[in-house]
Amino acid sequence: MADSPYVPPKVWSPDTVNGGRFATINRPTAGAREEKDLPVGEHPFQLYSLATPNGVKVTIMLEELLEAGHKGAEYDAWTVNISEGEQFTSGFVGVNPNSKIPALLDRSGETPFRIFESGAILVHLAEKFGLFLPTDPAARAEVLSWTFWQVASGPFMGGGFGHFYAYAPEKIEYAIDRYAMETKRIFDVADQRLAQSRFLGGEEYTIADIANFPWLAPFVFGTIYNDAKTFLSIDEYKNVARWVEEIAARPAVKRGRIVNKVWGEPDTQLRERHSAADFEGKRLD
Repeated sequence: MADSPYVPPKVWSPDTVNGGRFATINRPTAGAREEKDLPVGEHPFQLYSLATPNGVKVTIMLEELLEAGHKGAEYDAWTVNISEGEQFTSGFVGVNPNSKIPALLDRSGETPFRIFESGAILVHLAEKFGLFLPTDPAARAEVLSWTFWQVASGPFMGGGFGHFYAYAPEKIEYAIDRYAMETKRIFDVADQRLAQSRFLGGEEYTIADIANFPWLAPFVFGTIYNDAKTFLSIDEYKNVARWVEEIAARPAVKRGRIVNKVWGEPDTQLRERHSAADFEGKRLD
């Protein structure tokens, strides 16, 4: 006999939730759960993150700025292990009340201040250093549109498709179909755009590419959500693949992808980053 269909209660309670893989950290409340200060290094920027797609956006951006000669973009990158709830310490909540990575502390001026949300961090750094974001109003609008298109699309790919396809405690056909449809639509939007231009924002590499690459590339490479590449027929999106390969070859991108990485082969991990020397002996392919 089939299970009875789920009927939502009149008032929802978290006590009945089967959180699956994330049961130990998911709660319907915000704020710190543990008093603990964050580490602080010597550089102008202090990054607290993990090498998830959202985290990689910022490490790529910082490495690109350094590659372009902006020494003022030097940073210390500290790993925040979200599986162990380190995003709920008082120190981290102080730099991001939403308890999500990445979070950045800008200490380059007289008064340090925080920036949280990956899209906001990219815009802040682009404006501060005058790079990867055009000043022409029309070009700027195009780049910002594609940047925040990714910010809006990411939850469908990660928390939607990725969660129900790879992490949920049970396979729910409707949920997987719903988010597989949306993920493929997102890829088609990008593929059609990249048939028209070299990069998402136009003919120049910008924060639009830096924001989107860490999300789209793992599907192209087949390194995210088990066999998602096959399941979603990602090889159909030839223009996205061309764009991914070009960006992946950039030296700064190779470095940025391994910062705060704590899985995989040891020589592909860089748990903390404090100087360019930290990349010595690491595989950047």
